[in-house]
Amino acid sequence: MASKRSMGKDNFGDWFREILDAAKIILRTNVLTVIRRNLDETGHEEMLFPTLIPEDLIVKESTHIQSFEDEAYWITHGGKNALSVKLALRPTSETAITPMVKLWVRSHADLPLLLYQIGSIFRYETKATKPLIRIREVTTFKEAHTFHASHEAAQAQVRRANEIYMKIFSELCIPYVVSERPDWDRFAGALTTYAFDTIFPDGRCLQIGTSHDLGQNFAKAFDLTFEKKDGTRGLVWQTSYGISERAIAAVIAVHGDDRGLVLPPTIAPIQVVIIPILYRGFEDQILGACQKVSSELISAGFRVVVDNRPKITPGSKFYDWEIKGVPLRLEIGPRDLEAASFTLVRRDTAEKTTYKLDSVTRIGSILSAIEDNLRTKAWKYMDDHIHTSNALEDAKQFLDTIGGIVELPWCGTDACGRRIEAEVETRVLGTPLDGGHEVDGVCPCCGQKATHVIRVARTY
Repeated sequence: MASKRSMGKDNFGDWFREILDAAKIILRTNVLTVIRRNLDETGHEEMLFPTLIPEDLIVKESTHIQSFEDEAYWITHGGKNALSVKLALRPTSETAITPMVKLWVRSHADLPLLLYQIGSIFRYETKATKPLIRIREVTTFKEAHTFHASHEAAQAQVRRANEIYMKIFSELCIPYVVSERPDWDRFAGALTTYAFDTIFPDGRCLQIGTSHDLGQNFAKAFDLTFEKKDGTRGLVWQTSYGISERAIAAVIAVHGDDRGLVLPPTIAPIQVVIIPILYRGFEDQILGACQKVSSELISAGFRVVVDNRPKITPGSKFYDWEIKGVPLRLEIGPRDLEAASFTLVRRDTAEKTTYKLDSVTRIGSILSAIEDNLRTKAWKYMDDHIHTSNALEDAKQFLDTIGGIVELPWCGTDACGRRIEAEVETRVLGTPLDGGHEVDGVCPCCGQKATHVIRVARTY
């Protein structure tokens, strides 16, 4: 049985650590299933590339290595013997994948090529680490790498990547904003970087996904060329995009409450827990009814468990499964048995309803309703924490007191963007991807007419 918790979600940092310990469930597999399915269905092939990258490869794209030189882990010895060439534990895989693709791509007929892998990357974080959020070994890093014959095709793939991510996060019921990162915060070696950010209960933003137009920078560094339709040779155009276990952190943080996890049914390891309310003389009948309902639900494709642990009270079982975030709790006791019914409790609303035993087919629609409710509730929280302002002092006050995201008018210059970061004590997320934001007013730094909307937030 899980131990009693002392912290509420209003103390988010402590709550998050306690929930990771108390829930004792594994979400990774089901989240990866969602990611894999969305990539496989859109023509991506899964592969696995080397973890160790020789120094002479990783330094070929100079901007790339300069960005990671303070974060790279280097292997200098094999046993007691010094290596002639240092090996980097991959901080990301562009420099490992591009040389391999050079062996596979000969002509335009080999393009486009859409690849992805799921594995570990390593970055020496100098800030304090936080489980699933800021870590030195990112153990569930999905990185896709695509190769194209034209820049237009690569740009179209970045748009498709963003659409794939929108679908993934929708399935996870995670709200987000998509922003084009400013020039000074692009991925190293990229022409353009887009990022998905969500707002956590403490008001800070977490980056949960990125996509990059890499142009031809890595192709130039590795001489990755192909024969065009007209017989001439040209450099390949590349993109990359990634999601890590931060997606799992977002599921936990966005939906959880003071009683524990609240999991979307799509990724919940157990979707329905059946708890027998035993009464002397009716034990066998109640357990039999529970097993019958369980068999029907499992046959219908649901993930179900019957909690028939002895010497544990129903109340303690309720508590345990609430912590784990199981979407539905189904109870059968002597009164239910007499009425040929069961009691159903939703984890998201705590709503309790009685149904006839022959109504188990309704479970699917109830799980769908739970998912819709979680998605709606999460988006409302997100929308309520996005503020529009024209003044730096107002923006800072909003972030100090409420948190979330502030959108400001901006002239588009790096100097004013960096000044906004400094004076508001925040980070610039970038400009909205959707283009649906009306630009009005003047830049709060220089007073010039604004040409963009800029988003700022406190981040992890």
